Amino acid sequence: MAVTLDKVFHAQTILKNIIRETSVVRAYGIAPQCKLYLKPENLQITGSFKVRGSAYKIAMLSEEEKARGVIACSAGNHAQGVALAASKNGIKSLICLPDSAPISKVEATKGFGADVCLVEGCYDDAYKRALELRDSEGYTFVHPFDDENVIAGQGTIALEILNNLDDIDAVIVPIGGGGLISGIACTLKAIRPNIKVYGVQATGAPSMYNSIKDGKIECLDSVQTVADGIAVKQPGVNTFEIISKYVDDIALVTDDEISSAILALIEKQKMIAEGAGATAVAAAMFNKFPIEGKKVVSIVSGGNIDVTSLSRVIERGLMKSGRSSALLIELIDKPGQLKDVSRIIADCGGNVTSVHHERAGDTESINGCYLRIEMETRNYEHVQEITNALKAEGFKIV
Repeated sequence: MAVTLDKVFHAQTILKNIIRETSVVRAYGIAPQCKLYLKPENLQITGSFKVRGSAYKIAMLSEEEKARGVIACSAGNHAQGVALAASKNGIKSLICLPDSAPISKVEATKGFGADVCLVEGCYDDAYKRALELRDSEGYTFVHPFDDENVIAGQGTIALEILNNLDDIDAVIVPIGGGGLISGIACTLKAIRPNIKVYGVQATGAPSMYNSIKDGKIECLDSVQTVADGIAVKQPGVNTFEIISKYVDDIALVTDDEISSAILALIEKQKMIAEGAGATAVAAAMFNKFPIEGKKVVSIVSGGNIDVTSLSRVIERGLMKSGRSSALLIELIDKPGQLKDVSRIIADCGGNVTSVHHERAGDTESINGCYLRIEMETRNYEHVQEITNALKAEGFKIV
């Protein structure tokens, strides 16, 4: 399947009054080895790029297809895109969501005017159910990624990037099913073939990565990642073909790397990204591609993160970067011990956030006890400095 440049330009015209054009932003202090720019699709209407593809697809339906209403399945962002685009066109929409989808995404989908059908299991189970309902009820199915019009809609992102920056060396794009990177790669390679297009998947959901490496479409048994937006078990037929042809390389990032990227975007850019949205930034941060000294754009594909999981991700990001740490110290249970420990930590510039003291335990001395201290620190070196200072004064770190 070839997505033509004409089609992408047509999509851009159709989407003018539906989407928000997001301007490329220079990012400082996140990936100092390159000149990093961000394409903030987390600021898109519905909080993700998905509305581009679904709105173009729905606009291209025949009157008869529109009359039947549309059905889609989604881990969340595509759902909101379809719901909004259908509402704008006055069309009924039904969305099948996995019952594990964040409550915020389910509520947002309803808020954009769709009916929701929750399906037990993951994205692929919701997909099966949507196809069953399509066949039994006669709905028009809007595929989240493996569709020519959807891919062309996502390709409009590349046109906007080139409009903002003319001399870029590489674009880094998250991959779930592959619709976003297919649209971007087709468009960029047609206009500027020398720009590198790199794809990123999470280590817990490497379906496209494995498939491209082995030269055939493969299906994962299970997916497990903080990046729920790209947790897809099996790539699309069309997207696999386009990626094989146009994408220069694909890398994997871990959940810890993704958490660090979410944290960096919040702190350095005042920008909220969901797990999937931060993967391209994580790839730049952790040197997954040869981008030293290059001008690079990372696509921040979405910002619909559940607030409850955001706090967990921040906690994990702080632990990973050594900004938050815990020490377990074995003490002799006598007056003044806690005072000495806090003095040493304070002298080293650490900030104690919680103290837990327990007497019972298998300490060496019968008068022993454990002190668990949680503290805010600068980085791993700082944690080491505090640990060494405590040991130097005779404290035993467990």
